[in-house]
Amino acid sequence: MTAQHLDPARDTTDWWRQAVVYQVYPRSFADSDGDGIGDLPGVTSRLPYLASLGVDAVWLSPFYPSELADGGYDVADYRDVDPLLGTLDDFDAMVTEAHRLGLKVMVDIVPNHSSHQHVWFQEALRAEPGSAARDRYVFREGKGEHGELPPTDWISCFGGPAWTRLPDGWWYLHLFAPEQPDFNWDNPEVRADFRTTLRFWSDRGVDGFRVDVAHGLAKDLAAPLRDIGTVEGYTPGDLPEDGSHPFWDRDEVHDIFREWRKVFNEYDPPRVAVAEAWVRSSRRTAYATPQELGQAFNFDFLKASLDAAELRASIDTALADARAAGATATWVLSNHDVIRHASRYGLPAGRDEEAWLLSDGQEPALDREFGLRRALAATLLMLALPGSAYVYQGEELGLPEVADLTRDSLQDPVWTRSGGALKGRDGCRVPLPWRREGSSYGFGSGGSWLPQPPGWGALSVEAQQDEASAPLELYRTALATRRRLVADEALEWADDTSATERGILHFRRSGGWECVSNLTDEPRPLPAGELLLSSAPVTGDQLPPWTTVWLRTTR
Repeated sequence: MTAQHLDPARDTTDWWRQAVVYQVYPRSFADSDGDGIGDLPGVTSRLPYLASLGVDAVWLSPFYPSELADGGYDVADYRDVDPLLGTLDDFDAMVTEAHRLGLKVMVDIVPNHSSHQHVWFQEALRAEPGSAARDRYVFREGKGEHGELPPTDWISCFGGPAWTRLPDGWWYLHLFAPEQPDFNWDNPEVRADFRTTLRFWSDRGVDGFRVDVAHGLAKDLAAPLRDIGTVEGYTPGDLPEDGSHPFWDRDEVHDIFREWRKVFNEYDPPRVAVAEAWVRSSRRTAYATPQELGQAFNFDFLKASLDAAELRASIDTALADARAAGATATWVLSNHDVIRHASRYGLPAGRDEEAWLLSDGQEPALDREFGLRRALAATLLMLALPGSAYVYQGEELGLPEVADLTRDSLQDPVWTRSGGALKGRDGCRVPLPWRREGSSYGFGSGGSWLPQPPGWGALSVEAQQDEASAPLELYRTALATRRRLVADEALEWADDTSATERGILHFRRSGGWECVSNLTDEPRPLPAGELLLSSAPVTGDQLPPWTTVWLRTTR
């Protein structure tokens, strides 16, 4: 494999605007020491693979010290590496190698909550109520005659109350697991410490950050705390337009990110960040402005069905929002929190994905071949859009969701916190297959922390290498072609809405190329032009069902 370096013309301050960013979940990527857990030296060993794939940057999910109460998103020390994953020297070596190969490096930052093992929270547990140590987190007295009831009716994202009571009778807030106490971002010490953390990693060569739960930092903590009416969850559309929710998407959160932008701009080139903000699309724009983070994830595209009209509306909204923010749109189809799209798209329309997981992937039956065909069509569509594309590890192999993990192997807290009502996210985090055979199909020499399914080796990098019809080769070709074709960030629809109503998405990009997706079960006429790339075989003048093509035109 030959490393493909970034085009020098794109290796600028704005490298991220149309970058392809590859997400690595470190514990599941590559294991260098045979303990069954992926690590930073493992990531470094596979960076040439990522360079040859043609991505522009690698984003690492948390690798910090953690007891894994939430897959690493319970951080005990924000400025170190978990000993199971390596050392700071290993991190530095990884960044050096990535930069040598022309790859930018992004890391997760988890500012809404820490681990309960964090030195600050341990200090808070030892401290008196009302102390400075406790003010870094959110502690409150309970309701009821003896304070035996939670301070509010707020619900954890993982199920159950968002409050846990301590032996001294006080309660602390955790919008996620009890092992993840929420910071009090009204506290100046919290704000200053995170600015120190941003500089710590930026000084080590990190080019950008993915901000976990970016919409949750600011909270209305004025007494008395407000109840919201007990609900077991929310959608972005449930949140108020005016930023008045007690803890989600409050206007005050933007003061924090404007402070962060000042830190980012201390560096040359300035560091960039992307917000994980599950908010209304109309309120996502603020997170992505040049005065704040620079980008925000567009999850509407991920959540949309493969309906042409729904996707077109999502694309138009995302592009308009990005222009309003002075940013670029972001596109993603899979990540560490959702069912892999090669499986999602193989389920019948109107499917209940959670019920499918709980049935171990048996009900309804999954059409693997159909799901992969649709996934590749959606991927080629995504890669043709202006903006940044975020690719989750293993999707280039067409990996399916491992839906039949046994109950005793599940490690996601969603499973236990929901009382078994939700199976959780382990199925998309199963370690990657690199080889056809071996104790963990090349992941490492000592098995894997989540069980890999039989037949995983047939989907491995080794099995797909140089196989023209394999998903891996389509991704490689698509990324190389994209690098040659992409110029500016313009997109022009090739028709008003008539083709879209027939299930066709057809748009033009600058430089004389077009993308056409047939999102139906029937062949459609293939527009004139030189066929550059297709997600499925194309013969004659017909565009097959569930197929995307890129065309060179003379217009």
